[in-house]
Amino acid sequence: MTVFLSSGRARRVALPVAFCVGLAAVLTACGEDPDEGTNGVGKLSATEIERKAQTAANAAGAVRLSGTLVTQGETYKLNMRLKTNGGTGTVTSKNSTFQLLRIEDTLFLKADAGFWSHADGKETAKPSSSDTEAADKLQDKYVKVPEEDPSYKQLSGFTDMKVLLAGILTLHGKLNKGARDRIGGVKTIKINGSEGDGGTLDVSLEGTPYPLQLVRAGGAGTLSLADWGRDFELAAPAKGETVDYGSRLPATSD
Repeated sequence: MTVFLSSGRARRVALPVAFCVGLAAVLTACGEDPDEGTNGVGKLSATEIERKAQTAANAAGAVRLSGTLVTQGETYKLNMRLKTNGGTGTVTSKNSTFQLLRIEDTLFLKADAGFWSHADGKETAKPSSSDTEAADKLQDKYVKVPEEDPSYKQLSGFTDMKVLLAGILTLHGKLNKGARDRIGGVKTIKINGSEGDGGTLDVSLEGTPYPLQLVRAGGAGTLSLADWGRDFELAAPAKGETVDYGSRLPATSD
């Protein structure tokens, strides 16, 4: 026997059914775990995520760091590979690009003739004869930077994994969790200092919770961090490619 409902009654029955179907869909969506298949740090507080990221970074043996870094009014573009006993890569400032190589405490600097001939930083001034002589001797050579030279500490800082990470991986102000994102195809969770005014750090939600990108506070640069734990060779340059200038380098603007 077929039972026919009046149109009004049919509507009264259909509405609860539709509501139940819609509610079931909502509940199913709400039941989805955004952290499923991740390392779980997305469930932690912002402070705990920052601590996890710092611990992971400190335990890693190596990292590639690239991007811009603004410090003391100078903007530097970095492309460095770092590990616990040294580092190598390029640094570009307003006036020049130079290469750095540090193995333990031995630091080498390699730059072109333009860098050395304008060692006093006066780009418009004609290089002195001593500047030109130094440039001819030092261009495209690995120049050993004496530890007692004033530039040693600044230059070696670009190759010091511990110093660099300590300086960039601390956000300022009250921490809060931000949006989820992808950096280089890897799922991340953002943590912000002072709602972003204190910097923003993207932490990996896949595998080890390494920091993958830092937007520094106050427009002080954006840095990418990759190749965590991937070792690389640090080899001293051949003797024919090196110059030992003595106890002090020519003064440089950088």
